[in-house]
Amino acid sequence: MSTASVEFTTDVSRYEREFCLGRVRDMLRIRRMEERCAQLYGEGKIRGFLHLYVGEEAVAAGVLPTLRADDNVVATYREHAHALLRGVSMNAIMAEMYGKQEGCSRGRGGSMHLFDAASRFFGGNAIVGGGLPMSVGLALAAKMLGEPRVTACFFGEGAVAEGAFHEAMNLAALWRLPVLFICENNLYAMGTALARSESQIDLTKKAESYGVATGHINGMNVLAVHDAAQQAVAFVRERQQPFFLELHTYRFRAHSMFDPDLYRDKQEVERWKRHGPIHTFTEKLKAARMMDEADFERLDAGATQEVDAAVAFAEAGTWEPVSELARDVTAAFVDELRAAADSAGSAKAA
Repeated sequence: MSTASVEFTTDVSRYEREFCLGRVRDMLRIRRMEERCAQLYGEGKIRGFLHLYVGEEAVAAGVLPTLRADDNVVATYREHAHALLRGVSMNAIMAEMYGKQEGCSRGRGGSMHLFDAASRFFGGNAIVGGGLPMSVGLALAAKMLGEPRVTACFFGEGAVAEGAFHEAMNLAALWRLPVLFICENNLYAMGTALARSESQIDLTKKAESYGVATGHINGMNVLAVHDAAQQAVAFVRERQQPFFLELHTYRFRAHSMFDPDLYRDKQEVERWKRHGPIHTFTEKLKAARMMDEADFERLDAGATQEVDAAVAFAEAGTWEPVSELARDVTAAFVDELRAAADSAGSAKAA
């Protein structure tokens, strides 16, 4: 499957109204949650690093619905949206942001380490490129067990410069593993422009050099993303081979809340904002008479109410007691062996 065979449409009339409204709903849920997280960070309620997805909503909203419940999802430290649309409750996500034990990682991971085994969401990973080898391992396990799973791995274009990217591409192609590699290319790996760090900025060529099929799509268009992802997922599932999908997108906020964002021209940011995924899509739907302002306000109000409830849940959450700090740090059998050794030592002394 070559780049040219990935097709998409911007004709909203091809889709059911409810499907389109669902994509608007998903993007609004992400946007309102992220905006509130920024506010809470300023208030000192959320601490540590915080990487927001504002501007990139079409990627998660387009890709996640194409996956099955038994597929695997691996993400980066900018993973709140992926976790939310994968099915992790906003309550559990927000509680994790607060560091409360009701969070999806018991408050131990925070923003960058969301995890939920029930939805097969295997992180949040703070290491650039760290999820790539993990996705290859998950896909290898599925293949060896005869499980028809696709493993979807999200990563930024900065990870393409890491050795782990090349190792993962090589093994996925060599072993014919069912991995969908999804590169969220937002042009700046932290604060470095792609052209300043990569001699080849057409990232599909890097994957193609390993014999991996590729495609690249406008990541600001949720329907284009959905169409391309649907085709890529079908390719991976049916052929049991990897696929590399590059999505051109842009974050409207700085790399993280600590980032002064001095490396981007403000006019560039404003130009990209004119192509924002939410308002451009809703404008198309309104022009096609598939939604009106009342529909938008209803969806927006629903997203805001969900965020309000999640914040209230996190505020009411509890801190993990000191007595629980060793939980999951050492395996239970190690504790049992230690107890057995202590018991044997006591018997010998007697």
